[in-house]
Amino acid sequence: MWYLCVFYHRLLDYRKPEVESLAQLFGAFRDNLNDDVYSQLQWKVPLHHHPDSPFHLVNLPSEHIARSIANRSILVKGMYELWGEGGSYEELKDSVLSYPDEGKLPYLESNSTFRITVDTFGRVISLQEQKELIQGLSYIPFKGRVNLRNPDHNFWLIEVDNCETSNGLPPVAQKRIFFAREIGGADRKLLPTYQLKSRNYLGPTAMDAEIAFLMANQALATPGKLVYDPFVGTGSILVAAAHFGAMTMGADIDIRVVRDGRGPDCNVWSNFKQYGLQMPVGLLRADNNLPPWRPGLKEVFDAIICDPPYGVRAGGRKSGGRKLLKGAVEPYIVPDDKRTDHIPSTAPYSLVECVHDLLDLAAKMLVMGGRLVFFYPILREEESAHNHFPEHPCFKLISSSEQILSSRYCRVLLTMVKTGPYTEEINEAARLKHAEFRENHVKWLEEGNLHSAVFSPIDHAQLMEDGDYKSKDPKPKYRGKYV
Repeated sequence: MWYLCVFYHRLLDYRKPEVESLAQLFGAFRDNLNDDVYSQLQWKVPLHHHPDSPFHLVNLPSEHIARSIANRSILVKGMYELWGEGGSYEELKDSVLSYPDEGKLPYLESNSTFRITVDTFGRVISLQEQKELIQGLSYIPFKGRVNLRNPDHNFWLIEVDNCETSNGLPPVAQKRIFFAREIGGADRKLLPTYQLKSRNYLGPTAMDAEIAFLMANQALATPGKLVYDPFVGTGSILVAAAHFGAMTMGADIDIRVVRDGRGPDCNVWSNFKQYGLQMPVGLLRADNNLPPWRPGLKEVFDAIICDPPYGVRAGGRKSGGRKLLKGAVEPYIVPDDKRTDHIPSTAPYSLVECVHDLLDLAAKMLVMGGRLVFFYPILREEESAHNHFPEHPCFKLISSSEQILSSRYCRVLLTMVKTGPYTEEINEAARLKHAEFRENHVKWLEEGNLHSAVFSPIDHAQLMEDGDYKSKDPKPKYRGKYV
């Protein structure tokens, strides 16, 4: 059945992938890896609407699945059963009256309560206008009582005004009006509760709460699943996964972050305690380049979610130190009396090496069908970067959602699903793919330092004169692209 899905007008590239992931979580597709269960849902844009519009029609198997998606989603404002639509209120009336009675009458009975909410997109209307619009719905045979606080059924009259691109909204060629019954909607208190400014323990790379919850949804975090973050930092991503009931586990190369924090009441553990969440299974001082797992251990985690270091706010580090990696000094053993306070030396860890190690870790440690969700940075003027993401024979890329952060730099949220077992043959094929990936990328990826590339001055006039500047997306940009 087709449902009207109304999104919040932000993070436009993230909206459909989140809904499709939640549809997979709640059983909208067949649960068989041999079938194409990761195909996209059917979507339609309402008449006269732009693809970036907050209003979409989505085909879902049942009302229960639609409600489950809406109630858990971060970017879905509401999911509705559409009773009618039109370009004018006369067309809307004809459309609502033609909707089958068996779909309307169960929600209009005398023993029920209801509320009608008027919402607009593109303009603001007064309370008096809202009252007049509600009175104009008298042709709908409501028999129940009005209850504005806790009704049995919520109905929405949504008006989308025709608007130009100059106001920062997607253009609408002609006014469109919807009347619909609410199926479900997002928890309005979730993000204010978990906002970073009230978080007990924060670091310079703490993930924004909204993005962290989106990543947890992409990873299908649910009770009984084990979620791992190999770059845990202050635990922002794991907090979101734990909110959805998942067991969590993290690692970081900096032992001062995972062990000490800023004291006994200000550390990663206190962040979980602050929200009354289940504590992590464990927090390890571990190096993504030298995983701590015993040989032969495989398929432990249901999901791996992370934000690898790529040199903008923090650079990547790996164990060993420059002298040790160059062979200038021999490997050493830390004396027992110094192990408690010893901080191992580290060396720079390029992004190309970090991504390769992350894919290798996920290929070994994820269960079949498990998800790898991570951010990958892009310099927007490098056209090749937009067409070539990291690959691995064990994984299928099911979504890539772009977030623009500056005129030169953006990051893409990649969601991959493990579709094949890890073998030595697969390992060799992955090594060849990694070599190709390394050759096709620009120098900043090898050096692992995006900061100078992102924040150095750029001579646009010279670039235009030389013909080297390439715009990825020439179409108009709307507010939602940058939020």
